[in-house]
Amino acid sequence: MFKREKYLNQLISAKDNHLIKVVTGVRRSGKSYLLNTIFRKYLLAHGIKEKQIIMFAFDSVEDIMLLDQYIPEEPTRISVIRDEKVNEKKFINFIKDRTKQSNIKYYLLLDEIQNLNRFVQVLNSLKNHDNYDIYVTGSNSRFLSSDIDTEFRGRAIRIHLLPLTFNEYFANSNSSPSTALNEYIRYGGIPLVQLEKTDENKSLSAISIYKETYLKDVIDRHPLVLESNIDETLRVIASMTSSLINPTKIEDTFKSTYRLKLSNNVIANYIKWFQEAYLLNVVNRFDIKGRKYIGSPYKIYFEDVGIRNAILNFREVDETDLIENVVYNELRYRGYNVDVGDVVIKEKTNRLDKNKKPIYVDKNVEVDFVANKGGKTVYVQVALRIDSDKKKEQEYKSLRNIPDSFKKVIIVKEEGKPYYTNEGFYRISLLDFLTNFESLD
Repeated sequence: MFKREKYLNQLISAKDNHLIKVVTGVRRSGKSYLLNTIFRKYLLAHGIKEKQIIMFAFDSVEDIMLLDQYIPEEPTRISVIRDEKVNEKKFINFIKDRTKQSNIKYYLLLDEIQNLNRFVQVLNSLKNHDNYDIYVTGSNSRFLSSDIDTEFRGRAIRIHLLPLTFNEYFANSNSSPSTALNEYIRYGGIPLVQLEKTDENKSLSAISIYKETYLKDVIDRHPLVLESNIDETLRVIASMTSSLINPTKIEDTFKSTYRLKLSNNVIANYIKWFQEAYLLNVVNRFDIKGRKYIGSPYKIYFEDVGIRNAILNFREVDETDLIENVVYNELRYRGYNVDVGDVVIKEKTNRLDKNKKPIYVDKNVEVDFVANKGGKTVYVQVALRIDSDKKKEQEYKSLRNIPDSFKKVIIVKEEGKPYYTNEGFYRISLLDFLTNFESLD
């Protein structure tokens, strides 16, 4: 049992605020558990009676069968544009039947709401009843933040649930901190995976969830596309985690490695679908000196490193890429908006001008992350280790050339006490960063 205190507190803060609470996130990240177990226990412990809590899961056969008795002349499931949805009329009758007392506050906990036909209209209609407090979960593209703002017209708030953070996982682990960290980097934060007892079962569970849930979901939404093309595209992207890429680069990889032709426009569509399923995140580059975004190439990080490793059957576990992905997700969990930084520096060449002076050229160097929250900015470099002057120069160079005084942090996997370098950079181990929520303050 994993405690999700941050998300529980968000639900508690939003309780009875007359808005629809929409919990989004990748499948199997724990949305249903958050609502139906953790939040439900909170309600019961604070004076809400069982009959006031109405739970319904739109991916549960048993729950859907409860609707058969209502409007029997109509089907419970209806076909809508190559998809199957739950009949909204039957569901509304079910809710009315369970909430007949108008002087009682009812808490509606509705799981995978996108499987209900015309769900936006239904929720907006239910919201007009003062005695309903509505909480829903959703896993697909209809629950991107922009869609929530548009479709619910300010009547909803979004709570995005990430897979387990390291701290959430470690609180339930019997391993030492360093062992737990290695396990987390390998298997990620999907609760069902981390609840397995052995490494073999964790691997099998993660691979099964990838194939039977994530991959199947994308294929089901886009049935005209070859499954092998979707699978191979995800494998290529997974092998390029934390590298600068774009659809053209992925297309070239297909041609050279797989001898397959997949156009960059098709690949761009695939990436969009993966984002809509919350499998991965496209992170754009930000020109720190020019204060503007650079469209392409960009980086891609996975919503969960265990998902990334499962896509590759746990065969390509590059720690440097993975800890970068872990840091990216932790920054998001802490409420930061995260970009990849780009700094242009003047680099000396071996060539001389006509006056026999060295010629300098512009060179782009990378800052792993530019993290913003409110008026606060933090620049973050991530490294597996810094064990030579050459590596130190590589990691420090970009930070030296940032023309402002915001905090500059270097996160290294090797353990050691945090300290400030002679240049004013805050150097901290990955373990200390992950276990101290205020480590960037």
